[in-house]
Amino acid sequence: MGAQWKHAGKMDAANRKGKLVGKLVKEIMVATKMGGPDPTGNARLRAALEDARKNSVTKDAIERAIKRGSGQTDDGVTYSTLTYEGFAPHQVPVIVECLTENNNRTAGDIRVLFRKGQLGSSGSVAWMFDRVGVVEATVSKPSVDIEEAAIECGAQNVEAMDQEDVPTGATGAVFHAEPTDLDAVNKALTERGWAISKAELGYVAKNMIELAPEARKEVEQFLGDINDYDDVHRVYTAIR
Repeated sequence: MGAQWKHAGKMDAANRKGKLVGKLVKEIMVATKMGGPDPTGNARLRAALEDARKNSVTKDAIERAIKRGSGQTDDGVTYSTLTYEGFAPHQVPVIVECLTENNNRTAGDIRVLFRKGQLGSSGSVAWMFDRVGVVEATVSKPSVDIEEAAIECGAQNVEAMDQEDVPTGATGAVFHAEPTDLDAVNKALTERGWAISKAELGYVAKNMIELAPEARKEVEQFLGDINDYDDVHRVYTAIR
């Protein structure tokens, strides 16, 4: 499934849209807090804004998120990043990244969500993953040599995006880079006409796991329940 697990289950459309907007707004706030409110010099914010616009997040919601992230409001809400490690059913390693304004609430809820799996301590599964820069991008050409594009832009490796995530007549790819090269790869792709939808640090499993259909269904249900939780931002796992 690549670096980041994607929710494959069904959910009420309005509910799904509301959860997605909430997570996109949080990402804009955190990206602004970490790299500043100017997207020109903030690759993570540029990608967050592109993703938000693509998913029809309103201009007002985007502007409020940037103001909150840059401390221009007095609402006193501060989001922090929490990372949890553990195992899904069938001993599938999982890393969960959360964005939250209430650490105690999130910690308690994550423990509950891991009841059908096993919540581990810090470092318990991180050694099974590589920490990399992840850039998701599309280009308005139906056929592009993505491996050549990766070499030109300084990425370590690349894989094609799921076709359902790529506009008709375009080519999509996920580029992996050294964490320190993330911004350079982002800029190089942009200069070559690629539209960036994500640019951030993430995790890629060193070894992927194949599961039988019934076991895979059980793991996907577990991951889906975690991904649906409002404070969860990214879910990384090792199932292929």
